[in-house]
Amino acid sequence: MNGSGRRAFLGQSGGGPRDFGLLLLRVAVGASLFLKHGWEKVSGFSRMAQHFPDPIHIGPVPSLAIALAGDAICSLLVILGFFTRPAAFFAACNIAVAWTLVHHFEFLGHGPGPDHGELCVLYIAVFLALTIAGPGRYSLDRG
Repeated sequence: MNGSGRRAFLGQSGGGPRDFGLLLLRVAVGASLFLKHGWEKVSGFSRMAQHFPDPIHIGPVPSLAIALAGDAICSLLVILGFFTRPAAFFAACNIAVAWTLVHHFEFLGHGPGPDHGELCVLYIAVFLALTIAGPGRYSLDRG
């Protein structure tokens, strides 16, 4: 590693390990949520709208639109580090609603069908951590 790269990594030129860590966390978790859950809602909205769960009793189409906002739009905002705190909070709330009202707090596959409980808990924890910590220096928010 050259001198300037080493100084940047060690936090001696404005960006440090914390900022690199937040960047890595934002990109990895945001991309994971978008690629697995966001893109399927964007690309299959009309197909999914007919049978999407309605956990808060507003109808399947509005429920799907809220889930799309959390899983697709907010995950992309988190990746970019743009409106990071509100996007991360919205994503965490959306996932919490899915985990509690759709997956019924199932964890580690103890339910009758496929389960995402442990992944829900990880997503919630990471998005809440990003809500508190912010996006870091390497973001469009810069803070």
